[in-house]
Amino acid sequence: MDKPCILFVDDDQEILAAYARAFRKRYRVEVAAGPDVGLERIASLPDVAVVVSDLRMPGMDGVEFLGRVRELRPDAVRIILTGFADISVAIAAVNKSKVFSFLTKPCPEEDLEQALAAALRQYQLIAAEKELLRGTVRGTIKLLTNLLEMVNPEAFGKSSRVKRLAVDIGAYMGVPDAWRLELAAMLSQIGCAALPAETLRRAYRGEPLSGDKAYEFAMHPKIAAQLVANIPRLREVSEIIAYQEKRFDGGGLPPDALAGARIPLGARILKVALDFDTLEAHYASKRQADNPVLAALDRMRDRGGWYDPDVLAALESLATLPDGFEPRLVPTEDLSPGMLLDQDVAELDGRLALGRGLELNAVSIRRLVRLDADRGARGRWRVLVPPPEQLAFAMMLDG
Repeated sequence: MDKPCILFVDDDQEILAAYARAFRKRYRVEVAAGPDVGLERIASLPDVAVVVSDLRMPGMDGVEFLGRVRELRPDAVRIILTGFADISVAIAAVNKSKVFSFLTKPCPEEDLEQALAAALRQYQLIAAEKELLRGTVRGTIKLLTNLLEMVNPEAFGKSSRVKRLAVDIGAYMGVPDAWRLELAAMLSQIGCAALPAETLRRAYRGEPLSGDKAYEFAMHPKIAAQLVANIPRLREVSEIIAYQEKRFDGGGLPPDALAGARIPLGARILKVALDFDTLEAHYASKRQADNPVLAALDRMRDRGGWYDPDVLAALESLATLPDGFEPRLVPTEDLSPGMLLDQDVAELDGRLALGRGLELNAVSIRRLVRLDADRGARGRWRVLVPPPEQLAFAMMLDG
C-alpha cells in the first residue's frame, strides 16, 4: 500500500531535513523551501494528503500560502506550525485558510505525529465521503434514465439524441465541465415521463398542442429541474435544465429577466440542440424539404434573437461535417453499445419501444433481445455504426 504524501513547507532547510528524517519511514515526505517552491510542489502532487506550513516566511506568510493551497488542492488537510503563539494569527489561519490544526514551535515529535495522524484520518474521511457521494449520484442518474427509457421511450429517445448533439457542440466550443451539460441533456426530458406518447410525438415534431396538453408540456423543464435539484452536487445541472427553453433575447420560459450571456451556457447549448432535433424531425415527417438538416438550420437562422449566435454557429459547422458513422443492418446478437438505432421499434401491440436515433446501451439491447423472444424470431436492425475507436469507448463506458 502506498504511503500517504505529506508536504512540509518552511524557509529553514535544517528544519525540513529534520522533518524528512523523523517521518520518512511512515509517510512519503516531500519538502519545499519557502512558499513559492511549495506552490510548485503542490501543483505536481495531485495525491498530497497533508500540507504542514511554517507561518513566518518571506514573501508570503503561512496563512496566505495555505489559502492558495486550498484553491489548488481543496482536499488536502492543512496544518500551520509556527514559533509565534499568536491567538489572532491562529484565528485568521482557521477562518481564512480553513486550517485543520495550529501547532507552536518547538513542537515535540510525538505531538506533530498525532496531528499528522488526525489530519490523515480527516483526509481519508473526506475522500470516502466524496466517493460515496459520487457513487450515489451516478446510481441515481442511471436509475432515472433507465426508468425513463422503460416508461416513456419517446422522451428517452429525445434525450438520447439531444445528449449526443449537445455534447458535440460543447466539445466544439471547448465548454468547461462538459459533464454538467451531458447530464443536463440526459435528464432534460425527465419531466415528460408521465405525458402521453402521442402528446410527446406531436411536440417533438413541432406540431401544435392544445389546451392542457400545451401547458403540461411547457411545464416539463421546471418539473425536471426540481427533481434534479434534489440530487447532491447537481445544482448547476438543475439550472441548465430549468432554462432549456429560454431564448437568448430573454423570451421563452421561465418568464424572468435573464437574457444573453446571463443564461447558463449549458442551457443555451441545450436550447439549440432541442430545437434543431425538433425541426429536423418536423421537416423529415412532413417531407417539406429535400434536406431536413439544412431546412432546420434555415428556420433557426430566421428566428432572430432566439439563440446564442456562437452556439448556433457551432451547430451549423457540426451539422455539415461528415460524422464517420456507417449504416448497417445488424442482427440482435451483434449489437453493441454506442451504435445508433436508425429506425423506430414497436412493441407487439404497436406501442413505441425504442425510437429512431437512440444510442444503444446494455438496457436497450436487452429490450431488443426480449422483443426477439416475444416474436419468436431473430431481429435485424438498421443502425449507424460509429468509428471503431468511438465504438470501443462507448462499450467501455457502458461496461
